[in-house]
Amino acid sequence: MRKIAATYVFPGTASPIKNGNLVCDDAGTIIDILDRGDSFREEAGVEFYSGILVPGFVNAHCHLEFSHLHNKIEKHNGFSGFLEQINRLRDEPADKEKAMQIADRKMWAAGIAAVGDVSNSELSLSVKQKSKNYYHTFVEVFGFHPSRAERAFTKAVEVVESFENAKLSASLGPHSPYSVSQELFEKVKNYAEQKGGLFCIHNQESTAETEFFLSGSGDILTHFRDNLKLETTHWKPSGKSSLQSILQYLPKENQLLLVHNTHTKISDIEALKQDRDLANTYFVLCPNSNLYIQNELPPVDLLRNEDLQICLGTDSLASNTELSILKEMLTIQQNFPDVSLEELISWSGFNGAKALNITDTFGSFEEGKKPGVNLITGIDFKTMKLTTNAKVKRLI
Repeated sequence: MRKIAATYVFPGTASPIKNGNLVCDDAGTIIDILDRGDSFREEAGVEFYSGILVPGFVNAHCHLEFSHLHNKIEKHNGFSGFLEQINRLRDEPADKEKAMQIADRKMWAAGIAAVGDVSNSELSLSVKQKSKNYYHTFVEVFGFHPSRAERAFTKAVEVVESFENAKLSASLGPHSPYSVSQELFEKVKNYAEQKGGLFCIHNQESTAETEFFLSGSGDILTHFRDNLKLETTHWKPSGKSSLQSILQYLPKENQLLLVHNTHTKISDIEALKQDRDLANTYFVLCPNSNLYIQNELPPVDLLRNEDLQICLGTDSLASNTELSILKEMLTIQQNFPDVSLEELISWSGFNGAKALNITDTFGSFEEGKKPGVNLITGIDFKTMKLTTNAKVKRLI
């Protein structure tokens, strides 16, 4: 048994406990949380740390398959430039498995306990089987031209089944509004409705995506036509935002993760509210990736004002310098100072666990759970803010 105390314990689902004391068994299962309050005194057998204890982080959006592209993609090159470089470099010779193993171990060391990971193949399967992290794999399907719908769908289902046969959690979802034909969207939606489970899609990541749906022009059209050499004459713009254009393809009963949301507006949120219950809808933010690619940030204040469920992701090492949820928290705090530390911690853990349907184990300090225990140091306790010196150390 371990007794771990700190200046504050943030349970993840309740108010911070000053001089809290976490009692865990040797396997890391929470046995009790003790509130010592101002009467705290040193006790034999209690580990005390100056800092805060928080549950293991949940990285709600990652692309482990792109780990070999670390430091290979130019920063601030715009969304179309990023797409072009990914397409050109993703299949270059590299020890991809080793790169994924290193990224996985670094995530664990950085306090991440669970990951929602996007995959296009079985490439990451063996790494996930051996990992200390929990993974849910979102198998991603592409197919802009209708002629590719059947082939792309069949292949993606085979990948889902490979993960499931390996006893790994997995589900099928579309890559983005602009990269999936109506025919393919229908197939994916029908499959998801029949199987239930999680449904994830990249959402409103760039101005190019908006332009593609409003007018049928811009950088995404150029990328499809000139870089990928795709036939684009079938494309007819909807005249609406990308999210509003695909609402009919988002299964209402499935838990939905909308990723990035960099250009989501109030009109999109209102349309979502009219179409589905937002109790099963999660907005995953990857701010450092947005800065890396386009030097933009998501509308955090808008999402907070609308009381939406926010969680955090790192995206991939192709679009981030490191896979660190703490770094994402720091970026949000620096750019949106009204966000409290308690909010950031709930986004980093419990909300992500809710989004991945794993709150029975992860996301909060509650009896019987085994969420992992992180110590964050470098806290300004007067303002209850992270400082630029904030660091995370995994204790369990």
